[in-house]
Amino acid sequence: MRVRPGRLPGVLLFLPTPHHDDRGLFTRTFDAAVAAEHGIDATAFRQDSQSRSHRGVLRGLHGRNGRGESKLVRCARGAVYDVVVDARPDSPTFGEYEAFRLDDDSFAQLHVPAGCLHGFQVLSDVADVCYRIDAAHDPSADVAVRYDDPELGVVWPLPVSVLSARDAAAGGWAELRRRLVPEG
Repeated sequence: MRVRPGRLPGVLLFLPTPHHDDRGLFTRTFDAAVAAEHGIDATAFRQDSQSRSHRGVLRGLHGRNGRGESKLVRCARGAVYDVVVDARPDSPTFGEYEAFRLDDDSFAQLHVPAGCLHGFQVLSDVADVCYRIDAAHDPSADVAVRYDDPELGVVWPLPVSVLSARDAAAGGWAELRRRLVPEG
């Protein structure tokens, strides 16, 4: 398994090596030893979740208040355009985003550090996205920023076909930035 650091601090792309034969394929999607070599404590993960969405669906941009949560994200079926926004005020890339293609051909898994926003758009007819999260979900800590906030300037590859009511009502980056970095 290879690991490619992202441009944003702490973002890592784990790239497994699928082994193909006449039966199909086998690949290791996670390796605790490889994660530990890159500063990730595999025992810290507390929840696994999965979503299924259709082409054009956009989920995000989501994050957590307080300590936040780190997550490992992979696309087990189909393909998604996955976006990480750095919402850590002390980071040199605060307010910047980085995008990745996650799919069921490469089996790449993305480490999203605590303090970042995350979202994705489905590129295939159907996509199953799996998340391994290091904190129990606490709805009172949820934060969201609109996917089309002009200040962030995320360029999504497809027109948005479906958006949840929560995501449609999300505030802007400037509002979250003021909460993260109060003036004065």
